[in-house]
Amino acid sequence: MTKYIIKTERLGLRNWRSSDLEPFTKMSQDEEVMSYFPKLLSKEECNDFIKRMQLHFKKFEFCYFAVDIIETGEFIGFTGMLNQNYKSNFTPCIDIGWRLKRSSWGNGYATEAAKSCLKYAANELNINKIYSLAPILNTNSIAIMKKIGMTYDSKFYHPALKDDDRLKECMVYKKINY
Repeated sequence: MTKYIIKTERLGLRNWRSSDLEPFTKMSQDEEVMSYFPKLLSKEECNDFIKRMQLHFKKFEFCYFAVDIIETGEFIGFTGMLNQNYKSNFTPCIDIGWRLKRSSWGNGYATEAAKSCLKYAANELNINKIYSLAPILNTNSIAIMKKIGMTYDSKFYHPALKDDDRLKECMVYKKINY
C-alpha cells in the first residue's frame, strides 16, 4: 500500500519513486502539457527533477509531490511546494505549482491537490506565505490560483525565461495564512 503524505477524497500526494520516471517523462514530452514551458524535457532531465524533489522533500518535508489517483494508483503528475531563489521582488519564497498529464485535465484534480497542499503547508509545516506564478498566457493555471484562494500580487519577468518573449512575463499570486 502506498504511503501518502497528503490524501484528498480522490488523490494521494507522495514523495517520488524511481517507477515515476517513465510516466513523468512521457508527460514531460507532451507538447500540450509543456506548452507554457520553454521546452520538452528529456528522460535525463526528468530523472534529475525527480532526484531534486526527493532531496528537497528529505530536507524540508515538502516538494512538488507526485500525485496518484487513489482508486487506481495511476500517476497523473505533480502538485506541491518548492523553495525558490531566483532573482525577483518576492524571492526567496516558497511557491506552489502543479503539472498534470493531459488525460487528467478537466477533473478538478489540480485545484483539489493544490488546496490540500495549502492546508498541509499551513497546518503541518507552519508556512505562512506561499506564492504561485505562471506566464500570463497560462490562463488555466491563473484560474486555479484564484480558485484556491490566492490573491494577485504582481507581474514580473522571470529570469529563467528572459529570452522567451512568449513566456517571460508572469503573473504572481500569493496566499497568506495567519
